[in-house]
Amino acid sequence: MGEDEQIEVQMAPLIDCVFLLLIFFLVATTLKKIEKELPLDLPEAAAAVSKQTQDNMTIVSIDRSGSLYLGSEPVGQGYLGRKLEELAGQDVNHRIRIDADRQAPMWAAVQILDMCSFEGLKNVGIRTKREPE
Repeated sequence: MGEDEQIEVQMAPLIDCVFLLLIFFLVATTLKKIEKELPLDLPEAAAAVSKQTQDNMTIVSIDRSGSLYLGSEPVGQGYLGRKLEELAGQDVNHRIRIDADRQAPMWAAVQILDMCSFEGLKNVGIRTKREPE
């Protein structure tokens, strides 16, 4: 090796390592679990009380467009009615919580309350968030 020869860094193995890292992070982020709670902008209430979610509570959500969700799964009105009928058959005191977006149409919330009342479910609540202090 003479004095005129310079040492060069090979770029091909470095580029391979960068691509492998890129693929790893792309795959790792797609395996992330989907959030169970819908991103709803809940209305504020000054008298809201913090309560823990019960395991046996059924959550019905309404988004801005009036679409219905049972838990985090989108459902139709017919399926929701059958599910409420099934819950009422098991336990009339089963807890139902309605999570409605601030911009959700009022008719959707009234419709769910009517379906619960028709099935005899009386333990129905509407979730709000505390007013910012």
